Amino acid sequence: MVLDAQSDMAVVGEAGDGREALDLLATTPADVVLMDVRMPRMDGVAASEAIGRMAEGPRVIVLTTFDLDEYAHAALRAGASGFLLKDAGPDELLAAIRAVHRGDSVIAPRTTRRLIERFSPHLHPTDAPTPDPTGDPRLAELTPREVEVLTAVARGLTNAEISASLHLAEGTVKTHIGRILAKAQLRDRVHMVLLAHETGLVDVRPRS
Repeated sequence: MVLDAQSDMAVVGEAGDGREALDLLATTPADVVLMDVRMPRMDGVAASEAIGRMAEGPRVIVLTTFDLDEYAHAALRAGASGFLLKDAGPDELLAAIRAVHRGDSVIAPRTTRRLIERFSPHLHPTDAPTPDPTGDPRLAELTPREVEVLTAVARGLTNAEISASLHLAEGTVKTHIGRILAKAQLRDRVHMVLLAHETGLVDVRPRS
């Protein structure tokens, strides 16, 4: 009801599980999919992976709770554009759908940082050595300034905060982010954060 009441949105289909969603998408074009994680037959992670393999497939927003952090991380790695908590209000849901449709992430920078901290053990087990970003092929094409911007994004800074901390115009920050996305072949800001943590640019593991 909330979505259909919007002049720029229409619900084109509903599915009871991941398998049904994929079958529906085979015949029904869609721009954005709201994906649950725990479902019978095929869960949201597997379905997100399958959608990610589609040529020009829809973008995915995973609906989750803090209790399902490992599923959220897996879904993001599978290609989802972000995730939203199930208790999100109508305004937040609508804003997220519009943002993803524009090609943006649905997770605000500080929220990204908080959620990354929640599932950081899944990125780097506590008994594993901290990754060394030096020479990592995924960062090889980035300039030193782009690495600085990527690190700032992963630390939860907004574009305005990055602008102030690195003494750059905000438009220049946006340009750097666009270049990082293109060079590292990333979909959005969420995946920039994941890359920074996986390569060891930022380590959020608890200190002993």
